[in-house]
Amino acid sequence: MLFRVLDKSEVSSLVAGFALSAEVIGPVRHQGTFVFDEVGSDPSRLCLDYTTTILPPKKYLMPPRETLFGFSTAQNRIEEPKIEAVPRVLFGLHACDINAINRLDEVFLDSEFPDPYYAAQRAATLIVGISCMPDEHCFCTLWGTDEVNRGYDLFLHDIGDRYLVNILSVQAAETLARATHAREAHPEDSAAFQRRQEEFKAAFPEMPDDSGLPMLMDAYYEDTLWDELGARCLSCGACSSVCPTCHCFDIIDVLGPGGDSGTRVRTWDSCCSPDFEVVAGGYNFEATAASRVRHRFYHKFLGYLNRHGEILCTGCGRCEVACKAHINPRAVIDGLQSQAVAARARKVIGDEGQQVPPEGETAGKVGV
Repeated sequence: MLFRVLDKSEVSSLVAGFALSAEVIGPVRHQGTFVFDEVGSDPSRLCLDYTTTILPPKKYLMPPRETLFGFSTAQNRIEEPKIEAVPRVLFGLHACDINAINRLDEVFLDSEFPDPYYAAQRAATLIVGISCMPDEHCFCTLWGTDEVNRGYDLFLHDIGDRYLVNILSVQAAETLARATHAREAHPEDSAAFQRRQEEFKAAFPEMPDDSGLPMLMDAYYEDTLWDELGARCLSCGACSSVCPTCHCFDIIDVLGPGGDSGTRVRTWDSCCSPDFEVVAGGYNFEATAASRVRHRFYHKFLGYLNRHGEILCTGCGRCEVACKAHINPRAVIDGLQSQAVAARARKVIGDEGQQVPPEGETAGKVGV
């Protein structure tokens, strides 16, 4: 692992260096918030002190709508897929979003059948991360995704008037050396980094108690908690759209005007959609909003964990902002913990020979 120090005044030179051979994407202001957008060789649009963006950077690796191949119904022929990937630099990603991309890599690349479309975009993409300070919606420290040690090419740690640059790829190192006057790191730079890390950790709001979360998920699979959440859920799919790790998709065929040709298209989908699990014959495996909400969080907290050893949430907080029904990971964890506390209280009352209230009645409301 190699470190260099870069003055903040030279960020523009670094961006210009990348822009010579790639499209540069970074956080920019948009209607009072932030979005990832092309900045070209003009770094003045970059807002590197941003909180979070509306959509995560996954849209550049798995676009919301992506043509897989064309076909001819008249000739009964499929066109050879054309996988085009533009050289790109995702500049200014926070640790939580880089960790999210690492999880997408596990789904689309580290499998028996890697996804060629995702693989092409990922191979053509360099990632430059940047440190941040949490806002009231951030809970990445809960999952340990506030730090990242892989999946990027450069990472810029803010240490005042300069950045401590962590270098993980030769290509990025060459651009840094060619475009800037980055210098060797000294003990005072390391000391400034440690102070910044302490400030960062201290800035987080109080975190929920996630102890024993997998066990709680098992214990409360059949629980009134999910009915309460389902009654509030709007089934709009906003949570999936803004989530950096949600990767469900649908595949549709789009016919041309004449009906003799068309394209097969992949689009983002959401497990909270009412028709997400409808199969031939009309049967719906998740017919209620309650079961769909439960399915979503079981995949996030348990299913992905069992398969990959990590929770499929990076604590970016986007879903807290997007969900108008106030259904989010922190609320679910608080709800599960409340159910556990209520269950223990019922057991104590029962052990003392008093009347035990029915299951679910003493549980507190899920945080709103």
